[in-house]
Amino acid sequence: MKSVLKEILSTSLYLLCVLLVCFLLIKYVGQRTQVEGSSMEATLSDGDNLLVDKISYRFHDPERFDIIVFPYRYEDNTYYIKRIIGLPGETVQIDYDGNIYIDGELLKESYGREIIQKPGNAANPVKLGDDEYFVLGDNRNNSIDSRFEQVGKLKRSELIGKAWVRIWPFDKFGKVVHQ
Repeated sequence: MKSVLKEILSTSLYLLCVLLVCFLLIKYVGQRTQVEGSSMEATLSDGDNLLVDKISYRFHDPERFDIIVFPYRYEDNTYYIKRIIGLPGETVQIDYDGNIYIDGELLKESYGREIIQKPGNAANPVKLGDDEYFVLGDNRNNSIDSRFEQVGKLKRSELIGKAWVRIWPFDKFGKVVHQ
């Protein structure tokens, strides 16, 4: 009887440790997220499952063109995934020809391949604060992003992490390329 109790206690302690490690990994290191919608086409597709790196931004600042995950402000348990275009302290503007300017200079990028039809709030210069970021979806005309009030400028504290690895579908398995 004593050995049975000892075995139960040992197994319970082991399971508790496994659950604690899993909790800490999900809370502080990484999490799985699923892409819903086409706002990041052709980089990411509807239904893609990703692992999000939640730890690297503790050691360095987010960079231009990083693909990041952040919570949608108006709906619980809803997360958006977009690409960082504007960094803290910069001014972002999108003209009516669809060109993106950072501090008055044309941004050279190849992610949004279509002409932006709606510059939204960025038709006028958008000045970013010391800890603010401006994000866009790669499928620019099918994305709700920093051009619109629903998303707006993001604070550093809102960034959950950086898209790291696509784990589904298996034929696209691999590291998510940011730049």
